[in-house]
Amino acid sequence: VQLVESGGGLVQTGGSLRLSCAASERTFSIYAMGWFRQFPGKEREFVAAVRWTANNTYYADSVKGRFTISRDNAKNTVYLQMNSLKPEDTAVYYCAATINSIVIKATFYNYWGQGTQVTVSS
Repeated sequence: VQLVESGGGLVQTGGSLRLSCAASERTFSIYAMGWFRQFPGKEREFVAAVRWTANNTYYADSVKGRFTISRDNAKNTVYLQMNSLKPEDTAVYYCAATINSIVIKATFYNYWGQGTQVTVSS
């Protein structure tokens, strides 16, 4: 499964961006899709995840109430709507897919996109 992210860019504090992640195929073993982000010199951290065949969503505390993850199964695409962006949200954002039920740990994800830069200016 190949994952391709898009939608990153530069935005001012308080602005919004929507990230998209298109999967190359529908793999029925996929349990969930997630978004992670990575700051320079840091490990990837969990942002949000959504079950592929259920309505369960999961969020990091730092983004709850500001970010929304959603999916379009017909398009094999996952979205991350990011509102009220802050400079501390600046990072490279990665889309990932997992066949495991542990969705908040990067090490349990099996497929990764190439990443997209999100920069929030103050």
